[in-house]
Amino acid sequence: MTSPPAAAPLSTRGLLAALLDLLLPGSCGGCAAPGPGWCAGCAAQLGPPLWPVLPGGPPVVAAGRYRGPLRTAVLAYKERGRRDLAGPLSALLAGPLGQAAASPMGSGEMWLVPAPSRPAAARARGGDHVLRLCRHLARGDPRLHVAPALRLGRRARDSVGLDAAARAANLAGRLRVDARALPPAGAAVILVDDVVTTGATLRACRAALARADLVVTAAVVLADATTRKA
Repeated sequence: MTSPPAAAPLSTRGLLAALLDLLLPGSCGGCAAPGPGWCAGCAAQLGPPLWPVLPGGPPVVAAGRYRGPLRTAVLAYKERGRRDLAGPLSALLAGPLGQAAASPMGSGEMWLVPAPSRPAAARARGGDHVLRLCRHLARGDPRLHVAPALRLGRRARDSVGLDAAARAANLAGRLRVDARALPPAGAAVILVDDVVTTGATLRACRAALARADLVVTAAVVLADATTRKA
């Protein structure tokens, strides 16, 4: 059996974030109320999973719109060192994953493939934040397996502020497949990402896996930031 890729060394920011996880009392990532990482009040604002329309992409299921407490929690986890939110946020993906599993892909084993981060961003965050979500999501469920098979080249830019065409150009030639970490042939493959904005990342990830003869059956994301009406 092939060993999984070694974890990237923690940056100074990543080490500090890990220490804060241990030292600071818990608070809601959405409203900062003392207690769990996702409180009942913020959960009540989320509503049922959404199906963003993504022309040319795989079926996508999102936990909610990228606004309010969900947006605050995603930013806190992704950009502000709240690694403790990996558990609560991965739990939010369970609903979208259940919706995806009810589609024609069936209800057997599923392989979660995280959309990769830029290497510099992953180092700054103390590891790939989407991969961490996948691993939390797979804990305790023997049907779920994590396959970190996609790699993003160092020359890829931060996609914030780029339109769909610029995002696609940014990924062109920079998204690679690690054959050692691929799901088995014929596996039910689910892409996982934090936010869908233009769909360029999910399209590029699906195309890269298709070149490796794998079919993406669906994608699940925490937040829908597409321009469709809420």
